[in-house]
Amino acid sequence: METMKMMLVDDEERFLITTEKLLSRKGYDIVTAGSGREALEKMRSQNVHVVILDVKMPGMDGIETLRAIKNEFPLVEVIMLTGHGTVESAVDGLKAGATDYLMKPTDVSDLIQKAEEAFEKRLRLEEKIRMAQSRRYMKSPREILREEV
Repeated sequence: METMKMMLVDDEERFLITTEKLLSRKGYDIVTAGSGREALEKMRSQNVHVVILDVKMPGMDGIETLRAIKNEFPLVEVIMLTGHGTVESAVDGLKAGATDYLMKPTDVSDLIQKAEEAFEKRLRLEEKIRMAQSRRYMKSPREILREEV
């Protein structure tokens, strides 16, 4: 089974360093980015499954980054992270395609649980896509019999 690759996107360097260390110690493959643009650049060269994305960032904010991720990488699951506790930003994120959201400060175990749930969701979606593609190439018994006659 594939191992989850997680990306942390936040303009707070201390949060990135600390959280990356904690998650790496628990065996997770982590990539970090200090901005939305950096996240998109790194995602173009690395297969990221789940993104933990801060809402409030200078330049390209979290919602704008989320929309760009979903546009370019529709299967990537995104969990919004907000330190400002605004229900509106969480709702905006969910409407734009986020899987879930967390409030800062967040417990690492909560972050891991949400990321694992998002990864499972992605794996189920990938399986559905594979099944749909294989059905397209498979013939029904009736079609096979017609060809043999």
